[in-house]
Amino acid sequence: MHFDRNRADHRHPVAVVDDALHVVEQELPLVVERALLLLAGLWFVNLVNFMDGLDLMTVAEAVPVTVALFLLGWLGELPVLPTMISAALCGAMLGFAPFNRPVAKVFLGDVGSLPIGLLLGWCLLQLAWHHHLAAALLLPLYYLVDATLTLLRRIANGEPFWVAHRSHFYQRATDNGFPVAQVVVEVFALNIALAVLAIASTSPGSAVRQTVLLLLGAILVALVLYRFSTKKAA
Repeated sequence: MHFDRNRADHRHPVAVVDDALHVVEQELPLVVERALLLLAGLWFVNLVNFMDGLDLMTVAEAVPVTVALFLLGWLGELPVLPTMISAALCGAMLGFAPFNRPVAKVFLGDVGSLPIGLLLGWCLLQLAWHHHLAAALLLPLYYLVDATLTLLRRIANGEPFWVAHRSHFYQRATDNGFPVAQVVVEVFALNIALAVLAIASTSPGSAVRQTVLLLLGAILVALVLYRFSTKKAA
């Protein structure tokens, strides 16, 4: 059932209120969904911190995501508050970029990356809550996949995953001969492509269409990760 949050259904008021509380429309019990959202939020805040290991990397991620969120707000697909926060965060990242470009003079550190992760995560949650779950997954897909696969690989290898390391795909790219600037440009280009797919996923269409867009985004991310994990041709 698709619930329009701007309209009240007086025939089933209890069902309407319950449905309005869900991100994934009653696919899970509300308490289970809330617990999973809490874990996802904690992971997202931390993975933004984990991925901030290269000059301009967070800028290359945050700018396309926040621009896409602002455009979705302008199109009426996102409430005013997260739209304004996205615009402010985008401006802050653009102002930070000249000082963080290779070789960086200023770094985000935990005090910078953790609030960015919290704000981005909240804005993406608002997007998902307004029936755009596919878009909310597509926008941060590169960060989600790189950080999650790296964590799972380290756990599978018996490595102390809580210790600082250089095994993220974007870090392995620099070890494989890719210049920092090239890695950042390719991540930025990938995020622009994911933003286009995310915006396209919010237009009226079937679940099959959204699944296809998600699959296309996953393929693009996989191609970049494969490229980063192989030696750069001489």
